[in-house]
Amino acid sequence: MQIYKVGGAVRDRLLGRPVSDVDWVVVGADPAQMRARGFMPVGKDFPVFLHPDSHEEYALARTERKTAPGYHGFAFHAAPDVTLEQDLARRDLSINAMAEDEEGRLIDPYGGERDLRDGVLRHVSEAFAEDPVRILRLARFAARLPAFRVAPETLALMRRMAEAGEVDALVAERVWQELARGLMETRPSRMLEVLRDCGALARLAPELDRLWGVPQPEAHHPEIDTGAHVLLVLDECARADAPLPVRYAALCHDLGKGLTPREEWPRHIAHESRSARLAQQLSERWKVPSDCRELAELTAREHTHIHQSLSLSPEARLRLLERCDALRRPERFEQLLLACECDARGRAGLQQRDYPQRAARLADLRRLQALDQAAVSAQALARGLSGPDVGRAIQRARLAALKEA
Repeated sequence: MQIYKVGGAVRDRLLGRPVSDVDWVVVGADPAQMRARGFMPVGKDFPVFLHPDSHEEYALARTERKTAPGYHGFAFHAAPDVTLEQDLARRDLSINAMAEDEEGRLIDPYGGERDLRDGVLRHVSEAFAEDPVRILRLARFAARLPAFRVAPETLALMRRMAEAGEVDALVAERVWQELARGLMETRPSRMLEVLRDCGALARLAPELDRLWGVPQPEAHHPEIDTGAHVLLVLDECARADAPLPVRYAALCHDLGKGLTPREEWPRHIAHESRSARLAQQLSERWKVPSDCRELAELTAREHTHIHQSLSLSPEARLRLLERCDALRRPERFEQLLLACECDARGRAGLQQRDYPQRAARLADLRRLQALDQAAVSAQALARGLSGPDVGRAIQRARLAALKEA
């Protein structure tokens, strides 16, 4: 029995990045031997075991064979005669197909160290084409390692996969899992660029893909192209260390511009309501969690109003906060404001622009939060008011608090 450290732990050590999870491959053993040593089996489709002390995953060396479309259609073979090289050959990228033995010696049969040095994302073998999830994984790695380029032969293979409809076999949960991780990487725009280059974005999210080539007014958008703008906004979210709901909202905020009739370009009147509807549509397809879904729809609907809010009257500002349910959902409102700030800065040459709207609307929220609504209600009741009249008294008090500003 030989035990090897494999995959991401080896890659990240060579890159000088922190190593979090460590995976191991066991060669020359069978399930009975693993159980005899105290390992606990957890794998249903193939033999994976948890170490009795560290609880790290140890998988028996295995090969796989494609049996049906999609990423579920595989038959696995794990046996003591499967070699380490055979196990590594089934992995997606050369940079993930390296191992270390128990003495720390590197085992690199597929050139992963060279590709790390050269900054290349390259598939290990034609078996890459058998699993469409690997397109998403590669795009996610491009977002994590933005200086890396996709090998031309790998990009060509991904295009053939997309054209063959392999991407269509992906289940929504796995699509969201990979895309959500990619959105949280160093440069999420690279993930979208790779997906678009290989044709996968058009099949996964045609609402997004159609934004490229759609112009916007140059006075507000020096980058002009709507797709290019979305990429800039996503990277602004990364620079702001924004949470996932904000980044997903940035992804969806301008979807409606893809439906503007050409004769109305570059203006996009009423794109906000269209964007909210398309954000809902995309969220349903990907089974997006409710916090991301709700913020995406809210941002799509209200981002223009937030941008213009410095010129709004106190009455209009109060209506804006009420539409956003800011008092009951203050954390979500703060995320909305951050998404809007990233939108304003996600424009060519304007990344350092001031965005006083965020501070101003936060100040409005704080004023309303400081208002003693219970006291206002008590005073209204003491004057003999009841029902809707009490609610109107609270509204007047809220408006007065904003007017005082």
